[in-house]
Amino acid sequence: MSIEAEQNAFPAQVDQQVHFQPPQLAVIVPSYNERGNIELLYEKVAIALGNTSWEMIVVDDNSPDGTAEAVNELSQVYPNIRCLRRFGRRGLASACVEGMAVTAAPYVVVIDADLQHDEAILPEMLAQAIGGADLVVGSRFIAGGSAGAGLSERRLSGSRLATRMAGMIAGQAVSDPMSGFFLIRREAALAAAPRLASDGFKILIDLIVTSARMGKPLAVAEVPYTFRPRHAGESKMNPLVVIQYGGLWVSKLTNGLLPPSFLLFGLVGGTGVVVHLAMLGLFTAALGQGFLLSQVAATLIAMTWNFVLNNNLTYADRKLRGVRLIKGLLSFFAICALGGIANISVAHAIYQFDQQTLVAGLAGAVMSSVFNYAVTRAFTWK
Repeated sequence: MSIEAEQNAFPAQVDQQVHFQPPQLAVIVPSYNERGNIELLYEKVAIALGNTSWEMIVVDDNSPDGTAEAVNELSQVYPNIRCLRRFGRRGLASACVEGMAVTAAPYVVVIDADLQHDEAILPEMLAQAIGGADLVVGSRFIAGGSAGAGLSERRLSGSRLATRMAGMIAGQAVSDPMSGFFLIRREAALAAAPRLASDGFKILIDLIVTSARMGKPLAVAEVPYTFRPRHAGESKMNPLVVIQYGGLWVSKLTNGLLPPSFLLFGLVGGTGVVVHLAMLGLFTAALGQGFLLSQVAATLIAMTWNFVLNNNLTYADRKLRGVRLIKGLLSFFAICALGGIANISVAHAIYQFDQQTLVAGLAGAVMSSVFNYAVTRAFTWK
């Protein structure tokens, strides 16, 4: 049967059932433990957008509080909300990208689930994008905007510092590059997506820098709003997020030479050195063991320490569990042992060349760190 004949044979009543108005805007909501906020957020966004055709995609990292179930219950009432539930993956940046990838809407907006962002400015943001802007940022720091009661003095100071740091790599004037509230053309977002850091907490600055370095700088507009206190639940801001941002900043500053997770991997390695020395002292001084036995025990304990921290922090988005955890630990041991050999080989070669102990030792340490990071990322946490 020809395609034309098949189309003619398609039942009219079914055609009427599947007819719908495609969304012009997709509201992407990354979430983790936000059950108490989702319904109210949906209602506020619905009021703000009025007759605009839109959909809400909640990207939930398998929240234990039942956020996904709450979204699914809402979807039985409202046809334009759905949940993308992720298993074994974590992270705001990757959640945003996955949400953008599953919609056909020409424009996407990222908004937090905690109701701190002012949904009332969504129509103006969309109008700016339709008028020609590639990216529209909800800004707390331009005329008419304010951090309001949404940030403590300490967090406001930290946000200002992070904003100044972001300005060093943005390449263009953006008053609030740390904003988590922005609207972007879906095509522009997906063009940059393959080069974005998947383990970051702040995706906006990554989008700006990455797009510019691809030769596709974004035309940016800003709309002011007042940042509000969180409605329910707990903030996700913690020291790990700060370190992740530092890693992203270093990565973009070095034009991608150092991946964002390398900084955290290196910091974990630094704590491992402290653990190693502490265990060596414990076994030799307190337990009276010989140096060789003590060194072997201290090395194994320090490597286990590093593995556990990296599994829970550096690679939280691909955390190993069960049998894979044991296999991962064994592969980590093997790779770090090879890294140690690389350390000694490089350090010895450089020492033989210029007899500089410090230079040789540092070069060996850097070599083994880079080797361990690259190989464990490729094999242990692949």
